[in-house]
Amino acid sequence: MIMGKNFDKYSDYVVPIVWIAVGFLFACHGAQKLFGVLGSQSEIHDPEGLVAGLVEFFGGSLVALGFGARTAAFLASGEMAVAYFKAHAPRGFWPILNGGERAVLYCFFFLYVTAYGPGRMALEFVLQKLRRRGEP
Repeated sequence: MIMGKNFDKYSDYVVPIVWIAVGFLFACHGAQKLFGVLGSQSEIHDPEGLVAGLVEFFGGSLVALGFGARTAAFLASGEMAVAYFKAHAPRGFWPILNGGERAVLYCFFFLYVTAYGPGRMALEFVLQKLRRRGEP
């Protein structure tokens, strides 16, 4: 495919932008739960809300930074699977009808991040590269 080859050279730059955007949005959900900001109330009084807020805020931040992204994404994917089956699936089978499409999308995005690993622009990769340069 001619079109695909033309865009391949940009993938090293586009992938981190997507990771940053999705990680930031996910972290915003965590900020809502932890700090009661962005039009929501704090959920730290509820153990499930606290755990969800921590996973979302710190997991989203780590994915956005590309530091410990695989582990953070794995936890975030699992959290979104639990959220879907606990909060949305009981309302019906189809995510578009039960309001769970965001949970499904986040779940599979973070599963992809877990499998893909940090790209060349990720903070984790850059730090490893700098460490290798400093070795004798």
